[in-house]
Amino acid sequence: VQLQASGGGLVQAGGSLRLSCAASGLAFSSAKLGWFRQAPGKEREFVAAIVWSGGRTVYSDSVKGRFTISRDNAKNTVSLQMNSLKPEDTAIYYCAAGRPIWSMMTMVSGYSQWGQGTQVTVSS
Repeated sequence: VQLQASGGGLVQAGGSLRLSCAASGLAFSSAKLGWFRQAPGKEREFVAAIVWSGGRTVYSDSVKGRFTISRDNAKNTVSLQMNSLKPEDTAIYYCAAGRPIWSMMTMVSGYSQWGQGTQVTVSS
């Protein structure tokens, strides 16, 4: 399984970025894909996730209403559209894959495959 994240960068507060995660070698019909982030000195935290089959989504309270996760079946990619960005969104963002166990959608331990991360920096 390979997960390749891209799309990070530097943006001003209030701006937008779109992250993408290209997945290969994954059994998509029995997978969930999620985005996590980790800021310096902090633990990795859940951002958003989607069950590939059916498209059910879940978001952390801190990004609900601002971020949207989606999947492209034809391209085997998962995207994270981030709007109204805040300085506190600054972090390395990681995409991850795991089995679609709903009770573990927001847990780091619920994901067995991780991409390399992409830096998102939001300036004030």
